[in-house]
Amino acid sequence: MKAGVRNRFEGQVVEIKTDTIMAQAKVKVGDTIISSVMTAESVQEMDIKAGDTVTALTKAIHVTLVK
Repeated sequence: MKAGVRNRFEGQVVEIKTDTIMAQAKVKVGDTIISSVMTAESVQEMDIKAGDTVTALTKAIHVTLVK
């Protein structure tokens, strides 16, 4: 996947919290935990779960995950 975002951090998903509409994924990058909020539907479609390796794309205040 190509993206016009230069700030990329690869890490491991350590926790997913999901309710009916939204989800929060916590990703460990080195010694740091970063968080991404997205729709619960996006988490299901991307099949993101704890233990997965993802890349966090950051731009301004947004953190976007790709798998």
